Amino acid sequence: MARRYSKKSAKTVKSAMSRRKRGTLKSGRSSKTVRSRKQAIAIGLSEARKKGQKVPARKRTGKKK
Repeated sequence: MARRYSKKSAKTVKSAMSRRKRGTLKSGRSSKTVRSRKQAIAIGLSEARKKGQKVPARKRTGKKK
């Protein structure tokens, strides 16, 4: 079975986690400091997607059309 996430994307998430520990990871427009582990992972995956690394598509929420 193929890898769902590339090794590069794992590094991107790892760097986001370390920035959270240092207290330098900011979120969104408000630029508030991220404290949640889950949010740090989500930000890392988002950065990986922007860089074009192999990451599965985001799960959609809400109503289906």
